[in-house]
Amino acid sequence: MVEDRRVRRYVDRRHAGRLLAESLGGFADDEPLVLGLPRGGVPVADEVARALGGTLDVLVVRKLGFPGQPEVAIGAIAAVAGRIEVVENREITARPYELGPAERMISDAASVAERELRRRQGRYRGARTPSDVAGRTVVLVDDGMATGASMRAAIAAIGSERPARVIVAVPVGLSGSCARVRPLVDAVVCPWEPTELWSVGEAYEDFSPTSDDEVRRILAASGRA
Repeated sequence: MVEDRRVRRYVDRRHAGRLLAESLGGFADDEPLVLGLPRGGVPVADEVARALGGTLDVLVVRKLGFPGQPEVAIGAIAAVAGRIEVVENREITARPYELGPAERMISDAASVAERELRRRQGRYRGARTPSDVAGRTVVLVDDGMATGASMRAAIAAIGSERPARVIVAVPVGLSGSCARVRPLVDAVVCPWEPTELWSVGEAYEDFSPTSDDEVRRILAASGRA
C-alpha cells in the first residue's frame, strides 16, 4: 500500500513509477505490454515494465487545448498502428462558446495536433513497428491524470487492437478523472486521488519536463528503439 501522499509527494517520475509498480504486482504473471504516454509517462512506465517483467513501448497522445488557453483540454488525439482516434472532453465542450461550435474547435485543434503527433511517432519509433497488442494484457501508464482526456484517447486507440484486457495505471488522479476512466477499462490502478491538488505537477517534488531525447534513451535501453 502506498503511503499517504498528502504528507509526502513523489520525489520524481522514477520514484512514482516504482511505487506504482507495487500496486500492479498482481499483473506480473501476464508479462504485460506497458505503454507509456509520452513524454512524462514514459519514465513512469519504464519503472513499471522493469518491475513486472513486461515489454515497454509508447502510445503517442496529444492533448487538444482550448483556443487561447492550451492548458484547458477540450479533448485528446492518439495514434496506434497508423490509425488516429479523437476523444472530446464533454465537460468543456458542452458549454456554449463565442468561438463557434465545439465540433469546429475539436477539428481545428486535432488538425494541428496530428502533425505533432506524427512527428513524435517518427522520432520515437523511426522505422520500428508498434508492439503487437492483440491478446495481451496492456497497461497504459502516464505520470498522472487531470481530466483523463488523454487517457481516454489512448483507451479508444488501443481498444480496436483486440487486447486481452486493458489496465490504466497512474500515480495520481485529479478531479474524478479515475472515476471517468474506470468504466472504459478492466481496471484502474491509482494510489493517490487527492482533493487538495490543482495540477499533476503538485504531486511531485521534481516535475521537470521529459524531453524527446530522454524518451528515445529509455526506449533504446529497453530494446524498443
